[in-house]
Amino acid sequence: MWTVWLSEVSYKDIDLVGGKNCSLGEMIQNLTHKGIKIPNGFCITTKAYDEFLTRNGLDKRVEELINNMPNDVVGQRRVGLKIRTEISNANIPEDMSEEILENYYKLSQQYIDSNGDKQCATDVAVRSSATAEDLPDASFAGQQETYLNVRGSLHILDSIKNCFASLFTDRAISYRKRFSFPINKIKMSVTVQKMVRSDIASAGVAFSVDTESGFSDVVLINGSFGLGEIVVSGAIKPDEFIVFKPTLKTGHLPILDKKMGDKADKIIYGTNPDEKVKKITTTKKEKISFSLSDNQIIQLANWVILIQDYYTQLKSRHVDIDVEWATDGIDNELYIVQAREETTVAARKKNKNLIEYTLLKNNDTIELINGIAVGDGVGIGKVKVMYSLDRRDGGTGIEDFKKGDILVTDMTDPDWEPLMKIAGGIITNRGGRTCHAAIIARELGVPAVVGTKNATSILDDGCDVTVSCAEGENGFVYSGIIEYIKQETDITKLVMTKTQIMLNVGNPDIAFQLADYPNCGVGLARLEFIINNFIKAHPCALLNDSMLSSEVKNKIKDLIIGYPNGQDYYINKLACGIAKIAAAFYPKDVIVRFSDFKSNEYEKLLGGEFFEEKEDNPMIGYRGCSRYYSDGFKEAFKLECEAIKLVRNSMGLTNVIVMLPFCRTLDECSKVLSLMRDYGVERGVNKLKVFLMCEIPSNVILADEFHKMVDGISFGTNDLTSLILGLDRDGEKVQHIFDERNMAVKKMISWAIASAKKAGIQTCLCGQAPSDHTDFAEFLVNEGIDSFSITPDSVVKTLNAVSEIEKKFV
Repeated sequence: MWTVWLSEVSYKDIDLVGGKNCSLGEMIQNLTHKGIKIPNGFCITTKAYDEFLTRNGLDKRVEELINNMPNDVVGQRRVGLKIRTEISNANIPEDMSEEILENYYKLSQQYIDSNGDKQCATDVAVRSSATAEDLPDASFAGQQETYLNVRGSLHILDSIKNCFASLFTDRAISYRKRFSFPINKIKMSVTVQKMVRSDIASAGVAFSVDTESGFSDVVLINGSFGLGEIVVSGAIKPDEFIVFKPTLKTGHLPILDKKMGDKADKIIYGTNPDEKVKKITTTKKEKISFSLSDNQIIQLANWVILIQDYYTQLKSRHVDIDVEWATDGIDNELYIVQAREETTVAARKKNKNLIEYTLLKNNDTIELINGIAVGDGVGIGKVKVMYSLDRRDGGTGIEDFKKGDILVTDMTDPDWEPLMKIAGGIITNRGGRTCHAAIIARELGVPAVVGTKNATSILDDGCDVTVSCAEGENGFVYSGIIEYIKQETDITKLVMTKTQIMLNVGNPDIAFQLADYPNCGVGLARLEFIINNFIKAHPCALLNDSMLSSEVKNKIKDLIIGYPNGQDYYINKLACGIAKIAAAFYPKDVIVRFSDFKSNEYEKLLGGEFFEEKEDNPMIGYRGCSRYYSDGFKEAFKLECEAIKLVRNSMGLTNVIVMLPFCRTLDECSKVLSLMRDYGVERGVNKLKVFLMCEIPSNVILADEFHKMVDGISFGTNDLTSLILGLDRDGEKVQHIFDERNMAVKKMISWAIASAKKAGIQTCLCGQAPSDHTDFAEFLVNEGIDSFSITPDSVVKTLNAVSEIEKKFV
């Protein structure tokens, strides 16, 4: 009468058991036969909730208190506390409690304890499941309470009452008011579900979409050791894994990225009945270990896709999902403990406009702190450092927080939402991309920088700051008020041109955000950015540490934590960077240029000084192809080839094309192609294309011969112009001569394009010249170039310019 088993409910029962329970019921009935494991449990229905209020005389009392609730935050908190206290102090009717406990003991009998005996009072999670959860336009996730490691009749009944009471937490009241939901019309159901012993394993959350960019072709997983609440609450920076859906479905293993979080703490079972769970420091081994194996990452990603596909079919529309997962340290199995529709990304993606923020920084701009960027906007306001909702440093309370202030705190939980919705920006010490502060900031459209580690001690209360999330994955907080430009373009009105417009993309962390830009793929992905910003060490230093000092050895040891050796670290980091860019634009072409550091640039990498000799003019020295076959670098080049193999063969991203930079002679080109073949990266095998940078006069003079060995050329106008005109690119006194529109340069380009057309290979130009100079763009279009590859911020301008140029040739 008052309870129903999860296996007996579906989405048609949302008014009876709430959104969370409906979702669990749907999965148990329809997905467990596909291998997805879900812990069993039962529901206390909304009818039981209504009866509980009625028999205790609380139905009219609650309605009266809500109807007379003040509009101010402090008054609402007082009323919410009064309602919660009266519900928690009431008694569950005897017939109701008997039915609940009878089902609890039946559930316990389904499980075996560590001694192999059936349990009479097993450990369960008691979770709230309100009737307004998991709606398409508002998730209501995290608004009510969950109680973990609950065991025994008294604790079960108390936890259920506390779940009833949590319908009136401050955050729940504020959230419902924001979405104009009648506060007293939402009802509460409760889940009693068998615990997964992740306290001795790992747990976390997973999304069927990249929550930051809205890129829908990946599964985003966050995880840590211990119970999953540590990840959901944002108390630590978790591990992060990204898996590419399209090639996962074809049987490949496309783990695009693995980032190790700090995982400073974990939540485990308490040691006595009054301490159900407790937070402890993770071990040193756990801190330097990933919370999921590669096999578990792939298994979980496949489950997320199965769940997403099921709900998309069930609801007859595209659905993104958010799941909570846990691994059991006893049976070593993976489980899904919750699933809901993800609503904030879908809401943002309805806007088809391309919005770009450009911060007008200068040499006087002072960076105060940085962390993980949430959103892509900019916020300006006065810092309010708050350590709790009850009292701020200096003795003032939440009433001191004004609309537009920048909230700076250690971390947030749902109780902070009334302040977050009026904040001009949010900055936290702790948290990752899927922590509470990040999720709510996205939902509210408030720029946030999370995981800064020490914002509360660095930022001064009352000072003006600019919060910037417009510079990629990292978010920055700058001193003072910095002006910015906001540009908005309706991308549905942009017309694609015959001349393909491709993008230059070096930073893998912004690739997903660029996927929606009008484009025909990536014309230039430089490995230098990945090596410099993500790998950070010289490849030879990772291959051979016998030449290194003790200090550098120790730095490299810290750098490669989580990987068996430096070689594996280099290959996987490089492959992940390439793969994120390739996945973002899949199946369009992504042209990846092998490394082209100069000796002075390689020297700056960790350990570089032990392997690089000083050169008077590195720009025309030991760089590009001449490195690859040399005795001192060929093993390092092998690592680049191994990364390409991993991306194309294991991950299935065969849209990757490789490009050879600064190739001086035909013999040099032949040697590198032969070496690539030895390393398992062969032109034509598995449809691999090889392009050549056309940036040296010899590439043009001997174009007919070079073009027999490659599938395409890409003009690098900076080097080509410098070498044709005999200019030092860095020489200030000759900069006025540097111009890619010089007749000599244009003649060279014209000859090379004609030769490429005769050979039947593709032509591209990488750089800003077509964007900056309309006459140069017109020259290239007239010559019949196939594509331009430009920086993303030039897309709109270049598309419009090329469209007008092409009209002249119709």
